[in-house]
Amino acid sequence: MVLESISRIIKMQLPAYLKKLPIPEKIGDFARLTVSEWLRLLPLLGILALLGYLTIRPFLPKKNKQRDSLINLKIQKENPRVMNEIDIEDLRTPSVCYCRCWRSKTFPVCDKSHLKHNELTGDNVGPLVLKKKTI
Repeated sequence: MVLESISRIIKMQLPAYLKKLPIPEKIGDFARLTVSEWLRLLPLLGILALLGYLTIRPFLPKKNKQRDSLINLKIQKENPRVMNEIDIEDLRTPSVCYCRCWRSKTFPVCDKSHLKHNELTGDNVGPLVLKKKTI
């Protein structure tokens, strides 16, 4: 049923539609087309434009996948400058990792969000690791 409908459209209706189109023989004749003739040409021109775009799309430059050129997208945006101060003496564990990619949901402590950031952008950022010497 569906294939029969598609076959009928391609074999009968499409040629009839194309025969009725007011396609000029010369480039200059496009200027003489009326509004109603342009409206009849519009579907065909739209399909040709879409096919042209889909043909050249693989050759267009790729857009950067990172959504913004800003480094800090959401952390303490109300402040003119984000600064964190941590006393080394207050460290309770032998080592602690601090975020350098600004994507951590536990900022300034690293939650390994840089892994997803690196995958999306091709970047190679990692955390700042502070280690406490044991004596």
